Amino acid sequence: MRVELTGVTVQNIVEDITLHASNEVVGIVGPNGSGKSTTLRCVYRALKPDAGTVLLDGENVHKRQNIAGVLAALTQESQVEFDFTVAEVVEMGRLPHDRNPAHDSRVVSDALATVDVSHLANRSFLSLSGGERQRVLIARAVAQQPRVLVLDEPTNHLDIRHQLDVLSLARGLGVTIITVLHDLNLAASYCDRLYVLDEGRIVAHGTPAEVLVPELIAKVFHVTAHVVAHPTTGVPQLLFDQEVTP
Repeated sequence: MRVELTGVTVQNIVEDITLHASNEVVGIVGPNGSGKSTTLRCVYRALKPDAGTVLLDGENVHKRQNIAGVLAALTQESQVEFDFTVAEVVEMGRLPHDRNPAHDSRVVSDALATVDVSHLANRSFLSLSGGERQRVLIARAVAQQPRVLVLDEPTNHLDIRHQLDVLSLARGLGVTIITVLHDLNLAASYCDRLYVLDEGRIVAHGTPAEVLVPELIAKVFHVTAHVVAHPTTGVPQLLFDQEVTP
């Protein structure tokens, strides 16, 4: 499924955001307060832009019926306030679909296993650590079986093993993914293309190798970056100095 943002503007936050993603992993990176999460909110309809359009396969996202049947979002504000079990939380991902108890049970079981939380199925969600909760919420999104997956900082609270597992899982789903990541090295490793936001505008876009260059890192993030190739994958990885080299 193709996602297209054209000229998306939210007053005093983002201006003229134009990007697209189609059956790939697209990352949005940038410093704090640059408008990354606001851009995602426009995609999953939590926010209606003041100007511009968001299209899913050519249809305006704000006019589309049953968007939850095709789009799942993991947000920074994801909350479960009631004392559901982990399995019950993941089963919520099936609500947008026609219910078939046997099929839903298999999908939930597979989602739990995929995110390595099967052993938590009968635990209270509220009893979990932050990292465990994050993995359960990702399992809920997987159980929704979306064609578009929007992820706002999906690696929050996760240890390094589960950061890698979750991003590898996301890539393996074969759906369109738009994700905000703060870790530029993870973004370089798992995203096909990157958009860099600064002060509410896109200042660069392209492959990680095209975008993650020292000049842009210095300008946007105000640190010096040394680019090296990953010894196994060859993707660019960054080593940082706090001071910007003149």
